[in-house]
Amino acid sequence: MRHSSGGRAVIHFRAAGTVLLLAHLLFVGWLTLRPLDVPWVTAANLQPFAGIRADLALGPVEAARRIGEGLLLLAPLGVLLPMAGGRLLVSPWASMARTVAAGALISMAIELGQTGVPGQVVDVDSMLLNTTGIALAHLLVVPVSRARLRRGNRAGAGDLSHLGHELRSFRNEAPQGATPTIPRVGIAP
Repeated sequence: MRHSSGGRAVIHFRAAGTVLLLAHLLFVGWLTLRPLDVPWVTAANLQPFAGIRADLALGPVEAARRIGEGLLLLAPLGVLLPMAGGRLLVSPWASMARTVAAGALISMAIELGQTGVPGQVVDVDSMLLNTTGIALAHLLVVPVSRARLRRGNRAGAGDLSHLGHELRSFRNEAPQGATPTIPRVGIAP
């Protein structure tokens, strides 16, 4: 299959997504998994929504700050995971499900990693807020961006309209040959 300028643009877009994804994960890892020197540590929160209710009891400004931090910490993954995947022709619901599942697993890995870090506390509400932030970022950005890229982004990012045709023709190419088989050998009595 020949690579056109539109195909190269998608490859560069995918590479940029991978680099940004790794950079964001490194930043989040540093932020959430570094030891903190604190005089005391609260107990782990394993009851869903208990921490959110406690945040809401602190007043609207403090609650918005704390809940906003939880929503925004991993929200870029909602855009960066599909960007690193580089798929333009995909079901929006399948993309959403894959992205949210991967983001929830990353959030859970961070929370589990915090169990061994001094000064860091496991909080199930953090995982819920992180996953919600990922889902919201994905819903707000990815479908619109994919539609724009599929249309060819007439505003100047290059003409990718032929990409769908190239992908469809690539799928319809003839197979490479028969599947190899292993000859049957009789079993001795």
